[in-house]
Amino acid sequence: GGLSGSQGVIVPSTNVQNLMLDSEVVQAVRGGQFAVYAVARVEEAITLLLGKPAGKADDKGRYPKQSVFGIIQQRLEKMREHERQEHARDDHKDPSIH
Repeated sequence: GGLSGSQGVIVPSTNVQNLMLDSEVVQAVRGGQFAVYAVARVEEAITLLLGKPAGKADDKGRYPKQSVFGIIQQRLEKMREHERQEHARDDHKDPSIH
């Protein structure tokens, strides 16, 4: 299959000036069939790959709820709370029963 226009490559922005592209790739980029994305930070790549902002923590370490990192943070907190509840239940069991 050929290029659909949704393919591309992510490269570190520090490598852009050393980038060597085949003439076919250059033509595909010019024709909108292929993209080269230069990123300075991994958060930029996450945003490109997942289609939503990676997120930036506030001064309390909280990420915006709809950001990639915010969604991850919320899931980890739910897992941690579930783990806490499991331990609390185990702590209240009769120690003579094993």
